[in-house]
Amino acid sequence: MSTRTLVMMLGATVAATFFVPACGSGAKKPGDFFTSGSRDADQRAEQRMAKANQLQGKNASDKPAVKRSLYERLGGETGLRAIVDDFVSRALADPRVNWERNGVASHNFLGFKKKAETWRATQPNIDKLKLHMTQFLELSTGGPTKYDGRDIRESHAGMQITNAEFDAAIGDMKATLDKSGVGTTEQKELLAILESTRPEIVEKR
Repeated sequence: MSTRTLVMMLGATVAATFFVPACGSGAKKPGDFFTSGSRDADQRAEQRMAKANQLQGKNASDKPAVKRSLYERLGGETGLRAIVDDFVSRALADPRVNWERNGVASHNFLGFKKKAETWRATQPNIDKLKLHMTQFLELSTGGPTKYDGRDIRESHAGMQITNAEFDAAIGDMKATLDKSGVGTTEQKELLAILESTRPEIVEKR
């Protein structure tokens, strides 16, 4: 046997080694490649991995939900200003609230009656009220931390505000939120914030 013939035979053997299909599987099609040597085994492994990733939240499309603040959900400063504008107009016109404290009298430490603190609905007073109320709501709902009004208890001292009057104001706010299309969840959160101020505002129980 010549040297050339021997080289050709070895080349054929090597070619056969690389290109002969796997036993019993027939000729492979382009793209047919199984990491385990078995299509079924690979599919089972992929299914198990997909299930594990789903349980652990590892899908590439999964992103952690970021809960927005109440301030953002109410529309930020613009939304809160609109809410305050409507509420103040509604409450000032509601005789049950008696915002100006007309006809309200209190007693001093000696028991004598005296005229209660009054509040007049002048434009400067209304503007200041809206500004401070908007700032308070921004701060309490997770917005900008700025409030330059007086302490709540201090600003309502001597007005002899009753629980019934406070309830009427809460009712007016609920009507404003309904009119503004605020969702149920956001309404509950905002009304709970306002309810938390009752001990600071109500004097006559």
